[in-house]
Amino acid sequence: MNSATPPVAASGIGDAPTYAVPHEPWLRLFLRFLRFGALAWGGPVAQIGMIRQELVDEERWISSAQFNRVLAVYQILPGPEAHELCVYFGMRSRGRWGGVLAGLGFMLPGFVLMFALSWAYVRYGLKTDGVLAVFAAVQVAVAALIVRAVFRIGGHVVTDRWLWAIAILAAGAQLAGVHFALILAVGGIIYLMARHRLGTAAMGVIGLVTAGIIVFAVRNGGLAGLDALSLAGGPSAAVAQATVPLLLLFWSGLKAGLLTFGGAYTVIPFLQRDAVTQGAWMSNAQFLDGLALSGLLPAPLIIFSTFVGYLGGGPWGAVAMTVGIFLPAFAFTLVGHDALERLVHQPRIRLFLEGVTAGVVGLIAGTTLALLRVSLTGLEALILFAIVLGILFASKARLLIPAVIAGAALWGWVSQALGH
Repeated sequence: MNSATPPVAASGIGDAPTYAVPHEPWLRLFLRFLRFGALAWGGPVAQIGMIRQELVDEERWISSAQFNRVLAVYQILPGPEAHELCVYFGMRSRGRWGGVLAGLGFMLPGFVLMFALSWAYVRYGLKTDGVLAVFAAVQVAVAALIVRAVFRIGGHVVTDRWLWAIAILAAGAQLAGVHFALILAVGGIIYLMARHRLGTAAMGVIGLVTAGIIVFAVRNGGLAGLDALSLAGGPSAAVAQATVPLLLLFWSGLKAGLLTFGGAYTVIPFLQRDAVTQGAWMSNAQFLDGLALSGLLPAPLIIFSTFVGYLGGGPWGAVAMTVGIFLPAFAFTLVGHDALERLVHQPRIRLFLEGVTAGVVGLIAGTTLALLRVSLTGLEALILFAIVLGILFASKARLLIPAVIAGAALWGWVSQALGH
């Protein structure tokens, strides 16, 4: 739907092309970004590439250099970058209400599909051995996806020895049961100190934090965090909808939305902590089921929060958590994009956020260990995990994630049919 006429190059030989954001009609603007949302397969790289091709390369709303600057801001801030880009372009076209409309259009297809799947999951459950086998295999594939995400995010984020130290400390603290807010704050402070020629002091902080983690773990009888993270890991056959207060679900989503530094997978430890470890309104197996379902949809992976909210509070619970988790992505762009762009390029702020992001990578790694304990329960699961992980690292196909999940589902069905 190329509704806007591409700007014409300036007159004269060798003149650079001009760029202009069209003042699109409301309905056309909404339908454009609704289409983006309906075609949002393949993860953030494919989603951002689709937006860039149409709005920058073809229609020239803004220059490539400006697009790169805007994207750089959203890669530092929490939230799904593709969604934030849609809000940004909508706002450039029709002001703040245009940003709201574009953001809603992009997220609506994924939300509606996940809402419907959540309803079916709760309504019909997993009542047959065949369906249970399919979801058990899919959970293994999702565990492999998370492991790959840890490596990919870590490769972009953990780029020096200080960030490695922060990530390892964060993983250890997570497994020991230390609260994530303290972990992330200390990670940011350590990196800020280390990069401002206070390496000795930073090493001292690392030593103190390590000693504190060990003491904390000993006093709590070992890796209490890992045990808590893995606690609710039984079969997901019995699906019961909880009655968590809507305000609590909204707050859980909002916290997660404010802490998703480094990509959508970084939301996993925060929602898992609230929904499984503390709130106990779903099991780890059900949590993995939600991640698997989101991998099949044209949407940012963060849309699995709709599933988590549905199991916590039904239809309105799904709405409350989804609103909470997407609210920061709207707010950062609509309220103060220009101010935030200046802020995140401040050296001290940038260094602190880099330390926080390394801490988030450690939190994901800790949560991943717990989810692996739940999903890898036998030799067949280990074999499937190894196969899926090998495919994920070897292939860069656009529809790799839904293909892997579908393949794992087929594996589970065939295995059950053969009586394994």
